[in-house]
Amino acid sequence: MIVLRLIGGSIEVSAALLMLKFNDLEKAFYINTLLALVGPTILIVTTGIGLVGLADKIPLTKMICLFSGIVLILFSLKSN
Repeated sequence: MIVLRLIGGSIEVSAALLMLKFNDLEKAFYINTLLALVGPTILIVTTGIGLVGLADKIPLTKMICLFSGIVLILFSLKSN
């Protein structure tokens, strides 16, 4: 989980540096659009890894609530 978060953070910082380097609104928008795919993917994968590790310690109802929260976060990102 830590490694995935470090990779995700590195991608975010690299994207910000690319936006700064190009100094163009269209290119910055394109880079930001690509980042919209990276963030939720890292969130889902790290949460999945954590839940697999804690599956025997967390009740099923709490696990369902957690996944429902993630789905709502992703849904709110897609809605206008």
